Amino acid sequence: MASEALFIVQKTPPVDDRPLWDVVIGLYGNQALLLAHHLNVFELLADGPRSSSDICEALKIRERPADAILTTATSLGFLSLKDGFYALTLISETYLLAKSPHYFGHFWDLIIENDQFHSFASLKKAILMDSPQSYGKSNIYHTHLEQAEVLKKFTTGMHSISITGAFVWPDAIDLSSHRVMIDIAGTSPAEAIGAALKLPNLKVFFLDFPQVCELAQPYIDQYGLTDRIETVGMNIWCDRWPTGDLHFFSNIFHEWPMEKCHFLTAKSFNSLESGGRIVIHEVLYNDEKTGPFFPAAYSMMMMAWTEGRQYSGKELATMLKEIGFEDIEVHKVFGYYSIVTGRKP
Repeated sequence: MASEALFIVQKTPPVDDRPLWDVVIGLYGNQALLLAHHLNVFELLADGPRSSSDICEALKIRERPADAILTTATSLGFLSLKDGFYALTLISETYLLAKSPHYFGHFWDLIIENDQFHSFASLKKAILMDSPQSYGKSNIYHTHLEQAEVLKKFTTGMHSISITGAFVWPDAIDLSSHRVMIDIAGTSPAEAIGAALKLPNLKVFFLDFPQVCELAQPYIDQYGLTDRIETVGMNIWCDRWPTGDLHFFSNIFHEWPMEKCHFLTAKSFNSLESGGRIVIHEVLYNDEKTGPFFPAAYSMMMMAWTEGRQYSGKELATMLKEIGFEDIEVHKVFGYYSIVTGRKP
């Protein structure tokens, strides 16, 4: 027995343990990047490369912690190191400088400010109770409507992650024949802005709660689109939508269980003009729902925030077909995002 136990201990495993370490270390890599952003490392380097000692002095931190976050940021491609000087890379210049039109940092700020949503204890409760834990288990939308500053931060974060892809998805399919787009509950008008700039003959109605519409207006004004994008304050679930021939949903379906997605899709079908098109913009599972990792992890994020989850292109396409849409297509568009689209006969 003793020799058999010794043999088991000494046996070489059939696969190494790196995936196990990746789970643990990924937590710390995440925090290192968020800290680098929070401490303004990327903004500090906007004017040019700096040495580690210069960065320590500017941030008022010591060499050891500076080395930890700078090396992590460099290993992940957000910084480069040459001749002892750290510099920004193309990814950090594009997404982590506040002056950039593609600035992603507001979403990182949202994650930092709400880090309690993503703690192990909070996510455990979400899993065991099948209930979001955001804002002390309060309904996320009720909280946003009751607390103006919380809503403003959320809207800013959503705009931050939406504005770049908004200029890409309109090129995925031919939308040139459409004249009136209804952007439904987008939180940010980023997608409406992208569509209006890409399609100069398009009129857009942005539908959301009145408080959200008020926050959306400055973004619309910034792009000079006041005459082409009109905000309409409403409750999308019970109020009538304006008439249009293009309905757009971005990051909406993943907030709700399938039965509520079915309700919105049916309302879209009934509201669209004949020949009109629905476009659902989401991060999708593969059809087998074996991955990829990003939508799987995104579903965990939804556990913290909402009632929803990510769906596969097949699931959404099947739903569109059941409701009556035709010519259903799934297209990869930008980054992790895809669109599922169909036409009303």
